[in-house]
Amino acid sequence: MSENPMLRTHDAFAEGEAGPNTYVHIRIQQRNGRKTLTTIQGLSDDYDFKKIVKACKKEFACNGTVVEHSEYGRVIQLQGDQRNNVCKLLCRVKLCKEDQIKLHGF
Repeated sequence: MSENPMLRTHDAFAEGEAGPNTYVHIRIQQRNGRKTLTTIQGLSDDYDFKKIVKACKKEFACNGTVVEHSEYGRVIQLQGDQRNNVCKLLCRVKLCKEDQIKLHGF
């Protein structure tokens, strides 16, 4: 099955390491009532996502999972509003630099 290269968009997951134009997007999604999800998208495929989720779950006392998204690839989902905590953790363990992180949400 061949893809038309003109229709392909930039895929942040396709690059091996975070380049200067590659961002890690941390978003919050409203579920129902006061429940929210924090999603992390744009991390390199070189990293073990399950270990990152395990560290986040232990550090922030929340539940989380890795989801395969048809458009965005592998995305980490954490329960609750963990945007600032995730940002600090990713910088502390040097998975990405602070200027590569984009925080989204209300």
